[in-house]
Amino acid sequence: MSESFPRLHARTRRFTLGVPRGFTIAPGGDRVVFLRTRSGFDPVTCLWEYDVLSGTERLIADPRALAADEEDLPPEERARRERSREQAGGIVGYSTDSAVTVAAFALSGGLYVVDLKTRNVRRLTTSGPVIDPRMSPTGVHVGYVTGGAFHIQDLEDEVDHALARPESPEVTYGLAEFIAAEEMDRMRGYWWSPSGEAILVERADESPVQHWHIADPANPARPATEQRYPAAGTPNAGVELFVLTLDGARVPVPFDDEYLVNAGWDAHGLSIVTMTRDQRTMRLFDVDPATGTSTLVREDTDPAWVDVVTGVPGHLSDGSLVWAATAEGGHRLIVGDSPVTPPTLQVRQILDIDGETVLFRASGEPTEIAVWAYRRGQITLVSPTEGGVYSGHTAGGTLVITGQTLGSEGSVTRVLHNGTPRGHITSHAERPTLDLRVSLIKAGERDLSTAVLLPAGHVPGSARLPVLMDPYGGPHAQRVLAASGAHLTSQWFADQGFAVVVADGRGTPGRGPEFERAVLHDLATPILEDQIDALHGAAARFPDDLDLSRVGIRGWSFGGYLAALAVLRRPDVFHAAVAGAPVTDWRLYDTCYTERYLGHPDEGHYDSSSLFADAEKLDRPLLLIHGLADDNVVAAHTLRLSSALLAAGRPHNVLPLSGVTHMTPQETVAENLLLLQVDFLKKALS
Repeated sequence: MSESFPRLHARTRRFTLGVPRGFTIAPGGDRVVFLRTRSGFDPVTCLWEYDVLSGTERLIADPRALAADEEDLPPEERARRERSREQAGGIVGYSTDSAVTVAAFALSGGLYVVDLKTRNVRRLTTSGPVIDPRMSPTGVHVGYVTGGAFHIQDLEDEVDHALARPESPEVTYGLAEFIAAEEMDRMRGYWWSPSGEAILVERADESPVQHWHIADPANPARPATEQRYPAAGTPNAGVELFVLTLDGARVPVPFDDEYLVNAGWDAHGLSIVTMTRDQRTMRLFDVDPATGTSTLVREDTDPAWVDVVTGVPGHLSDGSLVWAATAEGGHRLIVGDSPVTPPTLQVRQILDIDGETVLFRASGEPTEIAVWAYRRGQITLVSPTEGGVYSGHTAGGTLVITGQTLGSEGSVTRVLHNGTPRGHITSHAERPTLDLRVSLIKAGERDLSTAVLLPAGHVPGSARLPVLMDPYGGPHAQRVLAASGAHLTSQWFADQGFAVVVADGRGTPGRGPEFERAVLHDLATPILEDQIDALHGAAARFPDDLDLSRVGIRGWSFGGYLAALAVLRRPDVFHAAVAGAPVTDWRLYDTCYTERYLGHPDEGHYDSSSLFADAEKLDRPLLLIHGLADDNVVAAHTLRLSSALLAAGRPHNVLPLSGVTHMTPQETVAENLLLLQVDFLKKALS
């Protein structure tokens, strides 16, 4: 008998195992290096290479062959994986030289390098567990971090040099601080020069950041884990930059703004991007690596907030700046000083810059994300014309396009060279045992992107079903996409007897700056209004299938906050809620995310978006779920709301998850969480 969806969903890490990812294309376009597990159930990631001309794959490095598949990770690496939401093990990241002839990676704290031609793998001797190894562009050295110190190792003589050592336990060199990794998608803390003779290195001092403690109540003999957590309104880590040379010289690169957003070092020079604490100003500087002197190149401002776009800064082969900014009501690609995309095409990410070509992701229709190329004043759609969610990479005339549509199972990775198809990189991902029945509609007065899912055996109009709203609802993330993988869990809930409605309201990406900025200073009212608007719009489209007298709502993280908010403030609409890892008091969440939308706590916008004052209003069933080891949305959020509900005499349920983080990676936990939610919702809505 085939496995149930909850079990399959858990074992396959949400069907991500076996999917090729992490692509690097050789400069000549003849080879593609990538990561993939051997099967859809195998959590151990291997390093592979695809030959573009022959269409064949070969295995480069397998952790099991290196006797390193049983992971013993240093705490810093576990934290990095939590920030990046990494769900697999093995070789989860790697770097290459600029010629893509040698690669470096870490396994269980060990440092490995592999010759991509011979597949000869070496383990190098290091002074401690290795974090984030990165090859120099010349392939002569590899940099890494251990014990907070930044090291380089010469690959010929294997001599190890510590170029920067921490002055105290609170200091690290070469690692991205918590806020950069969690909120700005910057996972790195050092950048090699093109010559390989110097490195720009971040120094992060966490001593100003307040101490929090995450305990393990199920194991009282274990001491609590101490964590530095920059909650809203409190100090961030102090970040500095230095240019370090191989001979040990150190040149400071001073900057005044609160946040280091990104840096880049290419043939046209060294650049850094900084942002003010209020996130209304972003600055791009060119830096002289010999003196550390910075020259302002560009300054972007916004009365609400400026947007962080990954993949910039960069330069075309002629030195023209590649940038992304908001202009004339749209998120736009900037080349030189001018926008080169229309304001109706919302640029989301810069993927690659190859000579005169810029590859980027953008949305015209909010539910679709396409890949486009800019070249010599023209933009061209390079992903398939069939609407879906796509990404890609390009170099040396080779284009790798990954994508998923609503009508197909799983993602497909296509390889093209000079416009000619050169085959597919195989996905070993398991297929979900579901019959997807999703309708994408525009609902409500704002034409909100909405998905309606009905049970596989349901005959439209035959019966009104209890409704389950299944949102995320907050900034940065979409749930309503033209991709089958986005709707798998919602379809499974539908198959348990619900009509599931998923809506992306104001604040979510894909529709432009005005739509996103509607949540400024209020993360509750517009977001909850739009869920109700979408619910009524869906009921108008499916009047004989949705029973609005039985409406539940579930969500995780921001979606958990939204679920709790719904039953507390609108019990006339929502009759039960499951709130997983919810933010309940925004003062307990981090600086960069929270202050972007609500400002500093002293400005007075927090109470209206938090939940404690609403505790006495609860008269609907509410299940709160929280991992006690969560270091992102800490368990105090749920525990404090539960205390407020108890003080108000309001019955509710709390499910604490011992040893579980924000990602809930454990298979049995992930499986049973789905089953327990269905059981709770069926009883509550019966």
